[in-house]
Amino acid sequence: MSNDTEVDMKDVELNEVDQEKQPMTVSETGNNDVISPVEKNGSVKLKIPEEETKFTGLSKEELIKVAGTPGWIKMRWALLILFWLGWIGMLAGAIAIIVQAPRCKPIPEMNWWNEGPLYQIGDVEAFTKSDLEGIVGKIGELDQLKVKGLVIGPIHVSSADTPGELKLNEISPEAGTLDHFKLVINETSKRGISVVLDLTPNYKGQKPWFTKDSIPDVAVQVKSALIYWLKTGVDGFLFYGVEEVSTEVPSTWNDIGVIIRNQTEKKTKKVLIGVTDKSSPNNIAELLNSTGVDLLLSGALRSKSALEIAETVEQLNSTYNQTSLAWNIGDRVSGHLASLMGLAQVKLYQLLLLTLPGTPVFNYGDEIGLEDEGSNRYPSMLWLKDANETETKMEKMSSLHTFFKEVSQKRMKERSLKHGEYVPLFNSTYTLAYMRLWDQNERYLIALNWKQEAVTLQLKHAELPEQATVVLNTITLPAAGEILDLAELKLEAGQGVMLKFPHKF
Repeated sequence: MSNDTEVDMKDVELNEVDQEKQPMTVSETGNNDVISPVEKNGSVKLKIPEEETKFTGLSKEELIKVAGTPGWIKMRWALLILFWLGWIGMLAGAIAIIVQAPRCKPIPEMNWWNEGPLYQIGDVEAFTKSDLEGIVGKIGELDQLKVKGLVIGPIHVSSADTPGELKLNEISPEAGTLDHFKLVINETSKRGISVVLDLTPNYKGQKPWFTKDSIPDVAVQVKSALIYWLKTGVDGFLFYGVEEVSTEVPSTWNDIGVIIRNQTEKKTKKVLIGVTDKSSPNNIAELLNSTGVDLLLSGALRSKSALEIAETVEQLNSTYNQTSLAWNIGDRVSGHLASLMGLAQVKLYQLLLLTLPGTPVFNYGDEIGLEDEGSNRYPSMLWLKDANETETKMEKMSSLHTFFKEVSQKRMKERSLKHGEYVPLFNSTYTLAYMRLWDQNERYLIALNWKQEAVTLQLKHAELPEQATVVLNTITLPAAGEILDLAELKLEAGQGVMLKFPHKF
């Protein structure tokens, strides 16, 4: 009895103590977690926390034991099946995209002479102020123009109108030596530039092939010389007066073609280039057929209106593959572009020649507007870094040189300009506009105005968008990158412009 009374008295005393002085008690749950004070029968119960338990994963034995259970086996199979179904689905999707995507048009077969402009050096001394060896030091500058071939010479021994003194296998002393010529071939080949030899027999005389009576004998010498020069590594030949030989000895060109094909290595095809004064599309087509030359230089674009140029280009382009077409204004006989068409129009003709379907051919110095000196067709070449000219002339030369490089580089890089379809848009006496387009590549529009006043072209075509972006301009404005409306395309006097637009618009 006394013991029970003592216990009750202790409980009463404890309950009467201030709560904040009462001892903590363990939760009835048996956990040691600390809990907020909870009053129960006047007592405060607190949970004392245990240390947190970290999950360390399953042991090797536990994993092995679990891995063989039916649930895990089913899950692994399900994941494997889902993986392969996803992979097959992505593969099927990729195939569907490829099948449904529009097919790319195959690139046409092209020859090296279709890849870029050819550059004619008719007088080695005028070009280098020395001899053949001097060409080597200029190869780097020619490479900047993206030139693909040099037409050198004639450099063989010949006396004017004297067939008996003709030596086609021998280099004239003023031109240099055979070793110099071989050095030119070796150095140009390192830059991807080919060498074509002008082998016109009577280049110092009145008629390219001497008199009619001499043509058969001269033709025999030419055939022998072809084999000799091919062994030195030349990549082709050029002849003036192809119509003379075609008329007098028709079989000559076929024989020459056979020799060149038989001597041609598989890696490098040799080119045969003819030159004629003929200018009508019909005459040019006739000579292409009768001579079998790969390219024919002519007067097709010389001293003609924009309308005549458009008609000539359309007729020849519709008759022949563009790999057989060549375009030039001047040459070593006719003179330089600036003298023939006027210095102010040089950029217009640079843009025209470098964007027509076919191979552009330039006379040395046409890239800077070099002009003939009276009747002298071989003025000394002016190099920008060495020229001692007035500031105004230097600025003009530099502007022409830069423009030539920019257009030539575009032609080399863009498939539409290199081998794309030619689509005429507009032509008149003074104005010409056309498109170059190739499959799914960026398209180009070229508009040229030879008129001495501004014109506005209203260009519309199924392949044309409403607007196009300026790429190159023969004058200052509009600047590259500016967008122009093609329905109201204004061209200033003497202006030429290259525009671009995407294949889908």
